[in-house]
Amino acid sequence: MNAIEHAASPVRLTIIDSHTEGEPTRVVLGGAPDLLEGLRDDRSVAAQARVLGERHDWLRRAAVLEPRGSDVLVGALVVPPSLAGAVCGVIFFNNVGLLNTCGHGTIGLAATLAHLCRIGAGTHLIETPAGPMKIMLDPGGGVTIENVPSFLHAMDVTLDVPFGGTTRRVRGDVAWGGNWFFLSHEHGEPVTQENIAGLTSLSRALRRELAARGVTGDAAFGHGGMIDHIELTGPPSRADCDAKNFVLCPGGAFDRSPCGTGTSAAMACRAARGLLAPGAPWRQESIIGSRFVGRYEAGHNGRIVPFVQGRAWITAESTLLIHPNDPYRHGLSLPAQG
Repeated sequence: MNAIEHAASPVRLTIIDSHTEGEPTRVVLGGAPDLLEGLRDDRSVAAQARVLGERHDWLRRAAVLEPRGSDVLVGALVVPPSLAGAVCGVIFFNNVGLLNTCGHGTIGLAATLAHLCRIGAGTHLIETPAGPMKIMLDPGGGVTIENVPSFLHAMDVTLDVPFGGTTRRVRGDVAWGGNWFFLSHEHGEPVTQENIAGLTSLSRALRRELAARGVTGDAAFGHGGMIDHIELTGPPSRADCDAKNFVLCPGGAFDRSPCGTGTSAAMACRAARGLLAPGAPWRQESIIGSRFVGRYEAGHNGRIVPFVQGRAWITAESTLLIHPNDPYRHGLSLPAQG
């Protein structure tokens, strides 16, 4: 039994909820255990994330699983940074585990820190398990993030996927944008809200086929290179966008935003193919019609440095109560839908 089960009164997690272009983020600001306890030489956010996953997974479960959360919710635990000059560290997680980083969640975190008057207009450094990121807050409240360096890993991967009673041939790329993605525009499905069920079904089939064939990214990056995000693109619905995407997240929910790490991966693919020049805008529409605007600068070793701009709105300030006698205090253990 852990400490939470011996508590005479509820454990309290202080949170602020927001949404970034439709996708929710729950920032946990207080009530978490000290993840630095026992850490000596390595006190990085990546090391703290390992402690969270190995010793305190109850916090992730309690914060984002039902009955307090939902499959679509992404959590962000604010922790002490190890990098000089960083305003905070942050560990992202969802209904099935920890995330390397999260683009929409970083925009939501920036809006939350601004709401708390912890940051103002200007450029600020944060530390994630995937590395340092910058957030740029403009005076009007818009947020641009400088994501981790991104790159195309494997081009034109062809998969024959059992789908709809037949076999569907799908071609796409494997790319890193802070998470591992399989991205395809040759998939045969309309990228529309009316076809969310079909897009979800195909994306799940693609993820299973990638795993079955042993197709991965570079094992030196996040989760041993496991491809846990699927991004299907199509023509935009908005005149001010270049493409529309559907992104299936690791836990089985689809991203309501255009996906910050997915937009970064998409720009890396286009840059590698010579289809997007440094500094040129890439305007990405989400499946619900919201928008991110991306651009990139040339990085080292064929990588790009992506920038993604979007908006987030605060939706709630609250305290989660975790009662020791609540049988579902650590969340409902429902099967993952991915």
